[in-house]
Amino acid sequence: MLDQAAHENFPVAPFFLPRAWRTDLMAVYGFARLVDDIGDGDLAPGGGDAVLLGLDRAQGDNRPALLDALEADLHRVFSDRAPGPGHPLMRRLGPTVRRCALTPEPFLALIEANRQDQRVSRYGTYDDLAAYCELSANPVGRLVLAITGTASPERIRHSDAVCTALQIVEHVQDVAEDLGRDRIYLPAEDMKRFGVNEADLAAPSGGASVRALIAYEAERARELLNEGTPLVGSVHGRLKLLLAGFVGGGRAALQAVAAADHDVLPGPPKPTKLSLLREVGATLRREG
Repeated sequence: MLDQAAHENFPVAPFFLPRAWRTDLMAVYGFARLVDDIGDGDLAPGGGDAVLLGLDRAQGDNRPALLDALEADLHRVFSDRAPGPGHPLMRRLGPTVRRCALTPEPFLALIEANRQDQRVSRYGTYDDLAAYCELSANPVGRLVLAITGTASPERIRHSDAVCTALQIVEHVQDVAEDLGRDRIYLPAEDMKRFGVNEADLAAPSGGASVRALIAYEAERARELLNEGTPLVGSVHGRLKLLLAGFVGGGRAALQAVAAADHDVLPGPPKPTKLSLLREVGATLRREG
């Protein structure tokens, strides 16, 4: 599961970070990946994870039960009582929680986001979607700040803007894949404004109205990235490079969407390594 970190849109724990940070970031990534795989029904077949979480193997496809069991295992991570957590990824999280004095709230929010995915498949307004991002994305940035010992109210505010932007970028890229899971993360009010219905999103390629809608959502993500970019200039050293990677990765992804003329329905437009490096460099120059 942790091998998937190399294939994420944005760097998770790059080589240039101190080893302790990389260890802690990968422990948090392992948790985030596990909760997302449960929520998306992407666990390995056979029910092995269910057993590790204290459930019967037959519960291996029961997402609500798995999320409840994961929450119970998370509470064991934060408890001094025996028994400790059952899942290996949760046992790996324990030392990071203690070393960095992490609190349960960001982890609980990520679980709640995946519970919401089981109940909610459409979002009426942008505010509804932003509230979802508050659960599904913003906790990750807050955990990065906590692990690196750099959290402050202003940095958290900027981090939230960046993380919500990156979540919207992924939603824009993955419209077709999300629809395949019967989920739409484009606000219904925006779809109505641009005259787009669900059948339009199921087409092999996007018509003018779909591409206009995607351009609108992409610009919204770009504005959020700009709002949050001062985060990069507020830190120093290798953390600055990591955060510039997040922001630059988002900008490069938006550039790839624009280069595809905002037609994301054939598949997610992906940035090249060169464009990613250019955007990271540009972010560092602006905020260095």
